[in-house]
Amino acid sequence: MKSLKWSFFIFCILFTLLQTLYFFEIPLPDFINFYLANFLCIPMVLSICLYAIQFFKKDKTLRLNLFTVLSVFAMYAIYFELILPPLHWRYTADIIDVFLYLIGSFLFYFLQKLP
Repeated sequence: MKSLKWSFFIFCILFTLLQTLYFFEIPLPDFINFYLANFLCIPMVLSICLYAIQFFKKDKTLRLNLFTVLSVFAMYAIYFELILPPLHWRYTADIIDVFLYLIGSFLFYFLQKLP
């Protein structure tokens, strides 16, 4: 579980740095600019969900099963890549985002299994 806590901490720092660079309009390479937040999203959301469940259930041994992790992945992929793009100009459908959500989901799933 230490691996997940350290990863979550690093992901939060990276996301904060990314948002700060966006705010100050500092140019970034396109891959980082367009895709880093999508990769970080699912592990961060699932980590917060896991910590909340462990807190409320008062059981630090709880883990999210693969079905739950893939359900969150599917929800994000459908909502942000299928539903929102036609409704708002800010969102674009991109298959690379879906793959990054999936990679982030599996990264979280395996990190939570580590000691």
